[in-house]
Amino acid sequence: MTERVRIAGVDFDHLTEEQLIERVTDAIRRGAGGTIVTPNVDICRRVRRDPVSRDLVTAASIVVADGMPLIWAARLAGRPLPERITGADLIFSLSKAAAASSWPVYLAGGMPGTGGLPGTAERAAIGLADRVPDIKVVGAYSPPASFDAATDDIEVLRDALAATQPKLVFVGLGFPKQEQLIARLAADLPGTWFVGCGAAIMFAAGQVSRAPSWMRQAGLEWVYRLISEPRRLVRRYLVDDLPFAIWLLASSAWRRSR
Repeated sequence: MTERVRIAGVDFDHLTEEQLIERVTDAIRRGAGGTIVTPNVDICRRVRRDPVSRDLVTAASIVVADGMPLIWAARLAGRPLPERITGADLIFSLSKAAAASSWPVYLAGGMPGTGGLPGTAERAAIGLADRVPDIKVVGAYSPPASFDAATDDIEVLRDALAATQPKLVFVGLGFPKQEQLIARLAADLPGTWFVGCGAAIMFAAGQVSRAPSWMRQAGLEWVYRLISEPRRLVRRYLVDDLPFAIWLLASSAWRRSR
């Protein structure tokens, strides 16, 4: 167990990315699996109002902050977290750790292929192989566009995981779909780590580009993504998440001043 820091009603593990990788690799060597969730501002906002979302986050083995406003809020509250850790980073860093130990990796998420073209997960497998030498991707699954992670039939995916026995499974369906799917699969593979990685599957597939590193470090990645996908993200970022982030920063500073 690690020290945890509560921000916006979520208990975050006090870990660097390097420490997280060490913890996961040590667990895999011992035959122990687990789950990783990377809440951002939007997920924290949902957790505060929705008990089901709260339970999905609370059930995770490791919880790390994906969002600079959460890092800033922790500092303002006098309980700093060491760094931001995103699913988009973990899909590469954990894959490198898996490759070093010849552990099999499975990818699930994104959109299905059309017109004979591969789906997002299949493209991500190719992208990972280009970025991570010796990685062993044993399967990829891109669900139908109408896929309901909580109720739809998942026997095809369950059978594929049982046959390939991956040590790492990256699930990129967005919150809460990916966590709902992980909850249904994790018990079947007690020695496997499941990572809810959001858009990381699309990043690895080359379907969506990440913001430059200076924007990520400055906490401006959301601006880059808003410009890239305005129709999908404008309401979430500007109407829902921005007021919540402002409230979070102000309340964190106020609590520390008391």
